[in-house]
Amino acid sequence: MGRDRAQLAEFLRSRRDRLTPQQAGISPLPGERRVPGLRREELAMLAGVSVDYYSRLEQGRQANVSREVLDALARALRLDEVERAHLDDLAAPASPTVRAATDRPQRPNPGLLRVISMLDHLPAVVIGRRGTVLARNALFCAVYGHPMEPGTSYTRYLLLDPDARERILDWDTCAHAAVAGLRREAARYPQDRHLAQHIDELRRADVDVARWWDDHRVSEYSSAPRRIRHPVAGDLAFDVELLVAPQETEQHLVLYTVEPYSRTARTLPLLAAWGADAPASVMDTERTGGASSQPAPGQE
Repeated sequence: MGRDRAQLAEFLRSRRDRLTPQQAGISPLPGERRVPGLRREELAMLAGVSVDYYSRLEQGRQANVSREVLDALARALRLDEVERAHLDDLAAPASPTVRAATDRPQRPNPGLLRVISMLDHLPAVVIGRRGTVLARNALFCAVYGHPMEPGTSYTRYLLLDPDARERILDWDTCAHAAVAGLRREAARYPQDRHLAQHIDELRRADVDVARWWDDHRVSEYSSAPRRIRHPVAGDLAFDVELLVAPQETEQHLVLYTVEPYSRTARTLPLLAAWGADAPASVMDTERTGGASSQPAPGQE
């Protein structure tokens, strides 16, 4: 069964619109320009395909796309590695086993759980498909001032909770990257109906999410700085690192590291002491909720 070619068509149009003839290294074709970027004719020429063939791609009417054409389009559109992988996923035939795989509940990887149990001095969380919290430690909850119950969505908290906008100082950057990561995940798992419903809900609920989704930016979930304003502990600065177990590539251990001897490093033991009565909990796939946690400082 083929994929919905509308997503492929929209991605191609968005990448064509952002690339000018000058950036592509060609002279503009004569005539009045109606688009900010390349014309279809210009991109077809760059990729070495006919205008009719490329038009069918952008209209979602081309069922199959060869590897050679994908390579040529990626070069012509100046796609980076993540965008190229995204293009490949959008053009690939859909696997009949994808829906069954994504419908199965996730259990946190035992190896990642062992690691998180040893990291009570740093905020840590295990994130699964669709941004679902699979496990977290007490310090992670204390830093965010939120229970982050296993089985709930960190992505929903990040994008829709008003407290996230106040607490995460670089919220715009983090939130935009999260939407770009969701788009990348959606292309990788096109038959994941729960992911599609999750994205639709987020887009309907917030105009920023809808705008970022429509810009067709894609990214992999990756390491990044994070600055958090805690109502009691003040401003905290982290470097967020992502670790993946080889046998569970859909799960990420997200670890909030700190500079040694920094103000944040000196503050975390105090937050850890406040949250000492809230042990790490994991997602219970036999129930809808996870273990309860104690409130973070300032949330009692």
